[in-house]
Amino acid sequence: MGTDIFGVIECRWDRWLDEDDRSWDAVCSIDHLYNGRSYAAFGALFGVRDTASFRPLAADRGLPPDVSPVTLTHHMPSDQGTSWISWAELEAADWDEYAAETDDCVHEYRRGPDGTWAFHGRSVDDLNRWGELSGAKDSLALYHPGRVYPEGTEWPDGDRLFRIGRLRRREAVGDSEWGALWSVMRTLAGLHGAEGVRLVVWFA
Repeated sequence: MGTDIFGVIECRWDRWLDEDDRSWDAVCSIDHLYNGRSYAAFGALFGVRDTASFRPLAADRGLPPDVSPVTLTHHMPSDQGTSWISWAELEAADWDEYAAETDDCVHEYRRGPDGTWAFHGRSVDDLNRWGELSGAKDSLALYHPGRVYPEGTEWPDGDRLFRIGRLRRREAVGDSEWGALWSVMRTLAGLHGAEGVRLVVWFA
């Protein structure tokens, strides 16, 4: 059974107001900004599903004690986890940190204009081609090659390269899926301050 993420971006005015006036407001549901199911990202951010690869940034915090009434209304209690993280914490994270373990999935790289290899993603669109290059014959080798081939194994394919390796945190939480969410939080932080914007999430 799969696990999905739900949540709300909240903000408060951190500037010019007295502490007693700084209540949190719900800005929008993340449903409008994120529609993925990346267990690598869930683990790297909140320690959900993938608990071994990265030290999670914000695991098992529960709901903030001053959660907004709107968020509280939407929250669905679950034994899979509830947490929150501020934009200040996201900004301060080491996004170049490497995972502690080799990734199960093969990584695809594409050659950039300067000739260097740039990470393109974990998913391989053409599994038949990947199978031809690697010689993978069974489902474990094909779909979870990190469990079969040594770290650093590579298969060049023209302007593509397939490699067994470790994810960096920024690759686990890729901009292709999370960029819109981060963009909204970054914009709000410009108005409210980095400590005045947070993401409250739960999993089911």
